[in-house]
Amino acid sequence: MDTWLPTIRTLIAIGLALLLVMLRLEAVRFNAAEYDDPVDGHAPSVRRRIAWYAIGIVLVVGIFLVHPRAQEDFALSAGDRSKAFTFGFLYAALGTAIALGIAFWRYRRLRFPDVWSYPGALLNAVVTALVDEVAFRGAILGLLLLTGLEPTAANVIQAILYALATRLGAPGRNRWLLVMALLIGLAGGWVTAVTGGIAAAFIGHAATRFAVFLSTGHAGQFLPRGREVEEIEATRRPPKGWRVIGSREPTSRDR
Repeated sequence: MDTWLPTIRTLIAIGLALLLVMLRLEAVRFNAAEYDDPVDGHAPSVRRRIAWYAIGIVLVVGIFLVHPRAQEDFALSAGDRSKAFTFGFLYAALGTAIALGIAFWRYRRLRFPDVWSYPGALLNAVVTALVDEVAFRGAILGLLLLTGLEPTAANVIQAILYALATRLGAPGRNRWLLVMALLIGLAGGWVTAVTGGIAAAFIGHAATRFAVFLSTGHAGQFLPRGREVEEIEATRRPPKGWRVIGSREPTSRDR
């Protein structure tokens, strides 16, 4: 069996990939990825989010440029293009169905956000998917496979590492979103293995993230029941069929 011997350029690329993983861990501090939502009623910092996007893109480009065998070792390519399109579409369709299911489970309806927020949410979904796929389905999965680990075990390990990196398992976070992150990791690793590249995983992942935003109004952090704006407003209104005693429109005599 051939022995894989890393070169200096390969080691540098691995270092950049690890920095990408560390950046993913810090998404909460940058109000990016699942955390692109208002905090305590305040809008997230646009500068911090843009900084997270910029650092992530620079690291991704650095891995492409530095690694001498990025396509072979880290699957950083489209792979089989016909398969990538087919599996990317199927992944996106399944992810959208899951996003709709979560919305109806949590809100009993689709909770469309304001139209003005769509461009920023789309940018967040695309850049987050790019960072995640290069770091986990590309570098981490590739390194695990290069050690000779069985593919299924390697896929499960990278998916667990990815789910932990999202910090969705922290106290107070929605457990269904943690499950969804784990499924994204497993599905992304599987389609990467089938197609030979991360393109299909990237397409499906980005579509799933954007579908979650469109159907719930959140990038991925739902408020506890009773804390959404419309839910708080509903508690302040009298039940249907009731009217408030003593309230009336002012007349000319009152003026």
